[in-house]
This record gives sequence, C-alpha cells and structure tokens, in this order.
Amino acid sequence: MFSKFLTTALRRTVPKPCHVTRRLRPFSTAAAVVGEPYEEDTTGITMKGVKISGRPLYLDMQATSPMDPRVLDAMLPYHISRYGNPHSRTHYYGWESDQAVEAARAQVATLVKASPKEIIFTSGATESNNISVKGVLHFYKDKKRHVITTQTEHKCVLDSCRHLQQEGFDVTYLPVKSDGLVDLEKLRAAIRPDTGLVSVMMVNNEIGVIQPMEEIGKICKEFNVPFHTDAAQALGKIPIDVEKMNISLMSLSGHKIYGPKGVGALYMRRRPRIRVEPQMNGGGQERGIRSGTVPTPLVVGFGAACELAMKEMEYDEQRIKALQERLLNGIRSKIDGVVINGSVERRYAGNLNISFAYVEGESLLMGLKEVAVSSGSACTSASLEPSYVLRALGVEEDMAHTSIRYGIGRFTTEQEIDRAVDLTVKQVEKLREMSPLYEMVKEGIDIKSIQWAQH
Repeated sequence: MFSKFLTTALRRTVPKPCHVTRRLRPFSTAAAVVGEPYEEDTTGITMKGVKISGRPLYLDMQATSPMDPRVLDAMLPYHISRYGNPHSRTHYYGWESDQAVEAARAQVATLVKASPKEIIFTSGATESNNISVKGVLHFYKDKKRHVITTQTEHKCVLDSCRHLQQEGFDVTYLPVKSDGLVDLEKLRAAIRPDTGLVSVMMVNNEIGVIQPMEEIGKICKEFNVPFHTDAAQALGKIPIDVEKMNISLMSLSGHKIYGPKGVGALYMRRRPRIRVEPQMNGGGQERGIRSGTVPTPLVVGFGAACELAMKEMEYDEQRIKALQERLLNGIRSKIDGVVINGSVERRYAGNLNISFAYVEGESLLMGLKEVAVSSGSACTSASLEPSYVLRALGVEEDMAHTSIRYGIGRFTTEQEIDRAVDLTVKQVEKLREMSPLYEMVKEGIDIKSIQWAQH
C-alpha cells in the first residue's frame, strides 16, 4: 500500500526530538502523528493547560470520524502523481482526474440509490444545507415564501432559516415530541399554499434519533412541497433510498463516514426537477450550482468511503450496536440515575446521549479528560446553557446540563468501551459524593417538593 510506504518514508526522514518520549495509551483509536502540537514527556501530555496521561480514547464520532486507511490509499495518487485539474479538457492529466471525479460521483449516488447526474460536490454538509434552504426559496421567491423545519435541526439549517426571515420569508419551527421525533400531524397542519420547502434532519447529530423519512416524504408529495434533509449523520450508517423517501434535496458529508474533511455533496432530484439559486458565482462547475475547482483527491476519498460503507454497513451496524449495549449496560450496572435522551427504538446505535442525575455536566466532561466525548451543554459568554436540542425535547434543565454524547464507530474497540465505562462511573461517583442533592435523595427526600428560599 502506498500509504504504508509513505509512512515508512516519513519515519526515516523526520528526526525525532531527543527530549521527547512518546508514549501512547494502550487503548487509543488515535494514531501517532509527526510534529504533534503538544508537549509530551514520561509523565503524560499537556495541551491548553490540561495534563493527561496519554492520547485520550476517541468516542466523538458525530463530530468527525478517523479516515479509513483504505480511503487514504485511494486518495494518495491524486495528491502525488495524478494531480490534473478535472476541468482541464485538453490533456491527459485533466482527463484522468475528470474520470476519477465521475467514478466517485457514481459511488456516492449508488449509496443513496440516486443517479450520478443528481450528485453535486460541495465543501461539506453546511454548504449543501445553505444551497438547499436559501437556494430553493430564492429561486421560487415570487410564489413560495414559507419554510418548515424543526427546532432540533443543525445550526446551519436554523441559521439559514433565520437569514431567510430577515429577508421577509416566513419560517415555521416545528416542535418535536419528547422522544425527539416529529409529530406528523403537526407537520401536515403547518403546510401552506406558499410553503416552498420542508427541511427535516434524517439522523440528529446530538441525540441520534432517526426521523420517519418515508412518512414525511409522503406528506410532502401529497402537497407537492420539496423535501430537504440533512443526512450528514445518516449516510453510510442507515439505508437511504431517495425514491422511497421522496427526497428532493439531501446534504451529505465526507468526514462523518471515515472519509476526508472538506468535501461533501448535495443530492438534487432531476424528476420532478428541483431548482436552486447558486450561492457562489464563478466558473460554472457542477452544473453551475457550485462553482470552483472540484478537489479531486477529496472527492475520490469521499467516493471510496461511500463504497466501503455500502459493503460494510450491515457489519458495522451489528458491531456498533453490540458496543453501544456494552457501554450502556456497563454504566447502568454500576450507577443509577442514567437516562437516555431521545427515542430508544428509533435511533442510530453509534450515538448514545445520556444524562446523569445529580451531576454537573461540565464538571463531568472536565473529569473525563482521558475520553474524548461531547457534552450537550454549550458555554455562552454569560452562563452555561443546556443544549437547544434537549430543551426542545422537554428535558428538565438540570438533566440537560448533565448530558454526555458517546460516539461509537467502525474502529472503536471493546477495550475502549470498557475503559470508558470505568472512567465514567468513577467520575460520576466522585461528583455525587460531593453533591448534597444526591445525599438528600439517598435519604429518601423528594427534592422537587422542597421550597427553596432565596437569600
């Protein structure tokens, strides 16, 4: 493999600093990197003022996934020797790059059961979402002035909708049920004659719930309204059929499926045809929808990742589900007060968002320095606000503050899961020992019935 050759060459040519001793943790998904931006000695690693014993376990797959080595192998020739611009029509270098781009387009299309002609390459799901939401409404602005989305969408969809509101469009933000799923009757009731788009995320990035796509698609088809979905967290993880789901536009991302960062795609239905106003002007590449030189190595990597996902989706699903059960059962067998956020039945197994009662989430996150996970909480300049997604579910504020999202993926091991269980349980028990509320609960006191006095 070319990647192995390159790695060996780098190891031989890059000098190792004499004063640094590299020591990787026994259970780590992360590979050693040349020139790492942190200090490491025999006592551990220090970065941004935080000292840990070694590289943490990686359980944040919804943020990004490690690149599959097979994807890197597919990409490297287009970085090193096949470096032609795919839009150069007059020589061999351009022809071979163009051929590689079209092969990748077919690989992406096959995974979602679409035509290659319906795939537009972009820089990622954020750009695809912007083109979809703003592009459709701008194109049909004379007749369509209304958008429907949900309160739990990704930030880029919500911000695109707010941008449209500033331009005078109407937006309906549908609430979700306590399990995170859309109420189909509320969706039906929200559709108006001037509704130009319904946008609902297929798999939620925070809580992993899978929306009823076919049912939503049928409602949109009944009212002849274009249906857009952000499928960045769904691609390669659950089966997608754009025909069965009646999807008009779909946003995809490369780095969520063990592919490269900086590349994504937009599916645009051809029959019945959906039109958008381009959000970027330039050379007219990608059928004029997304101008700019298509990055051949990234696109090739994205296509390779899609082909691998097509072959290994069923195996990955079974393995990840078993690891998720191992993680959840391991935690629940040792501590109580553990609540799953979002639907238990309709969710992607690789996303486990759980709250721990009587524990402050940020303290728990800081205590889990040896595990790379995300919290449902987000720091604002003035205060610590719980996740807007969990608030939309009706999760109580104290529980929303304690949420932790564990992301499990293709390369996660049983040893990593067991280690994560041990570290989580240890930290939760430590924080509860310091919690007066937990002491009161153990004594049988109903905290919710207490009238707290202000001083």
